[in-house]
Amino acid sequence: MIKKMTFLVLLTALTPFSACQAHNTQETPPPSLPAYASTTLTPEIGGIKQVIEIKTDDASKPVLLFLSGGPGSSMIKGADSFTSILKDRYTLVQWDQRDAGKTLKLNPSPTQPSVAQMEQDTYQVIQFLRKELKQDKIYLLGSSWGNVLGFYIVKHHPELLHAYFASNPVVSQLESEKELLQALKVHFKDHALASQELDSVSFPFASDESMFYLRKWLFYKDGKEFATSAGFKTGFLQWSKTWSPVWNEVMNIDLPKTLKSVDCPIYFFVGKNDIQTSTRITQAYFETLQAPRKGLFLFEQSGHQIHQDEAEKFQRAIIQVLDAADQS
Repeated sequence: MIKKMTFLVLLTALTPFSACQAHNTQETPPPSLPAYASTTLTPEIGGIKQVIEIKTDDASKPVLLFLSGGPGSSMIKGADSFTSILKDRYTLVQWDQRDAGKTLKLNPSPTQPSVAQMEQDTYQVIQFLRKELKQDKIYLLGSSWGNVLGFYIVKHHPELLHAYFASNPVVSQLESEKELLQALKVHFKDHALASQELDSVSFPFASDESMFYLRKWLFYKDGKEFATSAGFKTGFLQWSKTWSPVWNEVMNIDLPKTLKSVDCPIYFFVGKNDIQTSTRITQAYFETLQAPRKGLFLFEQSGHQIHQDEAEKFQRAIIQVLDAADQS
């Protein structure tokens, strides 16, 4: 399978927290973590062990939990590249969601993942962190698909958050996919094979192969020549066996209709060149959304991967929000 990070761009009744029991890789969890220590915990979340990595020199610093894109991807491996500045201000938390990264290696999900199941997982992870780190509220950041989970928390549990950061968010995904298809058709109008395959795409996706064609030519447009290889197709269709049902759920998300106001501060990070989660759609949603505090940061040199494309500016924007909160 092509590296899981490839699929980061694919673009998300609560179980009582008493079901979450921590399992530390150390015999006894330390009361405070040593300088920039990396502590890996494997609490039971949603009936399986899930991997949570905490990095901090002082566990009393504000907690920032990252919700990875995908679905099915992990941000842990490359996290140092977009947290080198943040580590001085935050207790940083990375979580590998079910059927992704280290959690998948530890124990595959016994059931087909669903949006609702993973929303419940997210709630339990936050509750676990609040108890483990003895903090009432956290900062939460969703990247791409991670915003499906993040906006669930914003809508149903805003009291758990200091603020929410929505990076390249899923806002109105069906509309965004349609906009993407039209942009690709224009771009590849003189490319016979691309035009043929893109003409076969319809919504909702009739098959996993239909979704593949859209991502194939998006990646190729972005300079990823491997997207036309047989190996990439094989990897994508293997990914889609688990995740296409989830993505079909995501296609129904339309936040301008279902979430018109929020009860916690919210900040949007938008890549100017993002055509996968439409910049236009996100900016329009930001303008109408009501919130106690809100802000929009436009990243001029970024597409769909702001934390990779402009890692320093990405971190400075997060710290700017923290500084403003300290002064208010």
